[in-house]
Amino acid sequence: MSGRADASVKVKRDPATDAGRDWPVNIGVAAARSGVSAKMVRHYESLGLLARVHRTDSGYRQYSDADVHILRFIKRSRDLGFSMAGIAELVSLWNNRRRTSASVKRIAQQHAGELSARIAEMQAMQRTLNHLIHGCHGDGRPDCPILDDLAGQA
Repeated sequence: MSGRADASVKVKRDPATDAGRDWPVNIGVAAARSGVSAKMVRHYESLGLLARVHRTDSGYRQYSDADVHILRFIKRSRDLGFSMAGIAELVSLWNNRRRTSASVKRIAQQHAGELSARIAEMQAMQRTLNHLIHGCHGDGRPDCPILDDLAGQA
């Protein structure tokens, strides 16, 4: 045995992870490569976050490597909780080679502040719920301080 792979063995290639990627690709492959659903790819295009992509004569969208890269950028931004308006601004800055990093930092700092405020609000809700839970007997009786509080009767 020579140690070489048998040339007659066919290797099934996965278009989502294929290292020898061919471009352009259809929406399904672009979605798989970016981790974004095809529905969201169309949505991002409709919002202008992704420039209108080339279409075949029969109307099928064709995505480039750059398009898929932008989709990954959008997905990562969404994963970090940025709003669509914030993402639009970030994509614009990312595409602008004359941008200042101060502009990008300002957006990130503003978002971090918004997240801190939301976290504080959620912690306050959790404390209130824990207080209500502690005050509820949780037995067979019908009276319940949780429902009383929700009804504004506490």
